[in-house]
Amino acid sequence: MDNNRRAVLGGGVAMGASAFLPSCATSQQGALMQFDPYPSAPATRTPGRPGDFDFLTGEWRIHNRMIADGAWIEFPGEATVHAILAGICSVEELRIPARNFSGMGLRLLDVENQIWSDHWVNARSGVVGVPGQLGSFEHGAGIFVTDAEENGQPVKYGGVWDNITPTSCRWRQASSRDGGVTWDQNWIMNWTRVA
Repeated sequence: MDNNRRAVLGGGVAMGASAFLPSCATSQQGALMQFDPYPSAPATRTPGRPGDFDFLTGEWRIHNRMIADGAWIEFPGEATVHAILAGICSVEELRIPARNFSGMGLRLLDVENQIWSDHWVNARSGVVGVPGQLGSFEHGAGIFVTDAEENGQPVKYGGVWDNITPTSCRWRQASSRDGGVTWDQNWIMNWTRVA
């Protein structure tokens, strides 16, 4: 899915996961392959409310970690996030100069259905990823999951906002090819608020 952030750093980049997560298993090559438990979308979501994404408003420095072509890479990033429309919309401008990349995260609350959608726009294409990942905030974590198909096989893509404090948060992404039983983590972003 082109609208997932997993595709934003260039074609053919194979991504793994972060080595600093304690409950992960590593392969013989040292690449992190699976992360359990990865939060799954609940059967009944907590209704979304205006302001759920207000924690993200502001200026941020971001530490990115992922695997590309079997080797760990880390790179800095930065973001500016604005809450608009009385808290039913959050707009993120992501900048990663080290990778010559920028993009926009667009989070929208469907007020009637009380569910959030998380969309991505790569600055290279200018196309909004639709339908976006649908999600909600459960026990302090924003959990967003999309069902898709890759090479004719079903796959789930998940994005989670967690470790949310007034000065920091984390976003991580994973995929599952067994219906959400196990997840392969593929990108970790640790956000630190700029004072």
